[in-house]
Amino acid sequence: MYTTKNIKTEDKKLLDEGTLLPLMEQFYTIQGEGFNTGKAAYFIRLGGCDVGCHWCDVKESWDASIHPLTKTEVVIQNVIDWKAKSVVVTGGEPLMYNLNELTRQLKEKNIETFIETSGAYKLTGDWDWICLSPKKTMAPLQKVYDKAHELKIIVYNKHDFIWAEEEAKKVNSKCYLFLQPEWSKHAEITPLIVEYVKSNPKWMVSLQTHKYMNIP
Repeated sequence: MYTTKNIKTEDKKLLDEGTLLPLMEQFYTIQGEGFNTGKAAYFIRLGGCDVGCHWCDVKESWDASIHPLTKTEVVIQNVIDWKAKSVVVTGGEPLMYNLNELTRQLKEKNIETFIETSGAYKLTGDWDWICLSPKKTMAPLQKVYDKAHELKIIVYNKHDFIWAEEEAKKVNSKCYLFLQPEWSKHAEITPLIVEYVKSNPKWMVSLQTHKYMNIP
């Protein structure tokens, strides 16, 4: 989470209210993973994460203090300028912050709101789609399991299939189930996922198609 040691009192208040957010980057692209693969979406990546996945491909997002506190209204205006119809909020771990104001403003503009989260923090914001990608280091809160539209398990080794089944028992009955190979081992893991899904068809395969397309 954003360290409060060097933050002005007023900025801390605005951060808590969700009218300031530590913005790492934002960009308009094609959603590459999970249920909404192939859909145009504007990504808002927030800095700050203490979940600490060893295979994380955006470790530069972990330290929130290196990413500028940005007015939520400025973030929203950038979305509007690109004429985006859908927004994906990701991180880092975006639920470390109050996202009520961000989604309120997006909803006012009739923009769809998606979030990708580990589920380890309190759910804030009004979401059209919640992608829960749990991590072994910090368990999700039950409310996030209950609200998730999509469970996305990153498979790094064979044991992750066992863990995936344990996680699938915790989500609601309408939640879509996806297995996604960790990118650095995708050549090794993808064939295992294919065979697993063929034998366990309640699961579907998710690929990081944006990396194959060489886009953000």
